[in-house]
Amino acid sequence: MLSNFTFKSPFGAFRLTLTALALTMVSSLSISAAHAAEKTTILLDWFLNPDHGPLVVAQQRGYFAEEGLEVELIEPADPNDPPKLVAAGRGDLAISYQPQLHLQVEAGLPLTRIGTLVATPLNTLLVLDDGPIKSIADLKGKKVGFSVGGFEDAMLTAMLARHGLTTDDIELINVNFSLSPAILSGQVDAVIGAYRNFELNQMDIEGHKGRAFYVEEEGVAAYDELIMVANNEKLDDPRFPKVLRALERAVTFMINHPDEAWGDFISYRKELDDELNRRAWRDTLPRFALRPAALDKGRYEAFAAFLQEHKMIEKLVPVEGYAVELDR
Repeated sequence: MLSNFTFKSPFGAFRLTLTALALTMVSSLSISAAHAAEKTTILLDWFLNPDHGPLVVAQQRGYFAEEGLEVELIEPADPNDPPKLVAAGRGDLAISYQPQLHLQVEAGLPLTRIGTLVATPLNTLLVLDDGPIKSIADLKGKKVGFSVGGFEDAMLTAMLARHGLTTDDIELINVNFSLSPAILSGQVDAVIGAYRNFELNQMDIEGHKGRAFYVEEEGVAAYDELIMVANNEKLDDPRFPKVLRALERAVTFMINHPDEAWGDFISYRKELDDELNRRAWRDTLPRFALRPAALDKGRYEAFAAFLQEHKMIEKLVPVEGYAVELDR
């Protein structure tokens, strides 16, 4: 025989049987399950650093969670892998670079840009401030270090051309990602591919002031440094607009409350709290995309034309074939 219970509330008393109570509990559990957080993996382009600030702040402040997402940020063993893994369906989203996206699309990878993290180039041509190179024209007969061929060659070619030089006028040396040490040791006179928010600060911390020539001021078409890419077959995934909304909230908070946001960032992992990251945080902050989902189609077209001019890609593809602005 079922028991009855009387509950009293400010609105009066009511009776509920055990069966009704059980049904109520089952219903609540069903609703809870229906709203369970959706797991989402975001593969980073490199080890975690201030370039990824909006992702970390969105995580630490609960913005992803409020969108119903359980986001996992994954650092790659090989920085070349994340876009390939997303293209193969082995990750939801990857952080990558706009220049690489154009090359990957031409190579046949099914990838599309859905959002932007860092909306300006970070790349520079870097020299010692007290060294002999006062302008790019001074590189004639000098040694220039690089880490990755291809796009860095195209950038350097464009920058040299503005000053009446070609790559035949310099000696290129592969310094294998050892950019700052190569300059400080005198192995090279300049390096291409140094990030303005990291290598400049790293050199200064070591007591050597650097001078950066900004690529977008020296003949290279402007581009987004860090972007978010998805597999072409998953562009209608309802999680992706949620990720972008959370990132926009995070960037807004970072701009309005930079010190508090820095606290959120270093709370993610204690080893992030060092002098280089503090300086990089300051210098990267104004470069984050205020509207991560927004797409400047004309800018992407202009950069693709730059790549084609420098024989980095063979043909121009309509922007909508590799970059979209998702409905929110």
